[in-house]
Amino acid sequence: MAATDASPMFQAGGAAYDGFMGRYARPLAPRFADAAGVTAGQRALDVGCGPGALTTELVARLGAGAVAAVDPSPPFVAACAARHPGVDVQAGRAEAIPHRDHAFDVALAQLVLHFVGDPAAAARELRRVVRPGGTIAACVWDFAEGMQMLRLFWDAAVAIDPSAPDEARVLRFGRAGEIAGLFADAGLQAIDEKLLDVEAAYDDFDALWAGFLAGVGPAGAYCVALPAAQRDRLRDDLARRLGPRQGGFTLAARARCVRATAP
Repeated sequence: MAATDASPMFQAGGAAYDGFMGRYARPLAPRFADAAGVTAGQRALDVGCGPGALTTELVARLGAGAVAAVDPSPPFVAACAARHPGVDVQAGRAEAIPHRDHAFDVALAQLVLHFVGDPAAAARELRRVVRPGGTIAACVWDFAEGMQMLRLFWDAAVAIDPSAPDEARVLRFGRAGEIAGLFADAGLQAIDEKLLDVEAAYDDFDALWAGFLAGVGPAGAYCVALPAAQRDRLRDDLARRLGPRQGGFTLAARARCVRATAP
């Protein structure tokens, strides 16, 4: 996940992100790239790149010289650039992408739109930077049902604190038709929505809990801001909801993905 402003919840380094959301973003990237039809010979832009989970996949398919990436978080920009020599990585917001008109064949936003302050402006910018007939694609988690890690966390949090900012309640675009509607309003064509399923592995419960303690994203920011006693209660309830686990385990995640064509 990468926000389109320099929010404190996205100021952690690349390693912190990797241990929390990167476990899911990495396996999601090839599925998302497939859904967007990314193929050799294209020039691609990764909007809200974070430390570069999707960028890695784009480089593997297209080569570093054909990939650009933008993110508003300085630590993420630094991490993505260090991990991907030759990629044009810049600081930038989805609402004001720092590239010229029609510069890319495909523009992708993985796990970004639900954090954008002005989604309509972001959709217009995605359209602007893609050539006529090019592809725009975006995906976000289905917070209500399909993202086990976050669903377990927020169910535990709300049980202790009914005012907890459950992402299924406070964030947009995790439900069917929401991204498609945004793209239609931006004048995009041939809009197609599908579901992408991935899973992430954990060695034990402590590995899962450590991700929240890194302070990444809304869940992490909420967790680390709690008083110690309330955070301990949250940990215990999350462990109870997860249930007994012998050794390592996996959790499933489902993303809603929408692909469209620029007129």
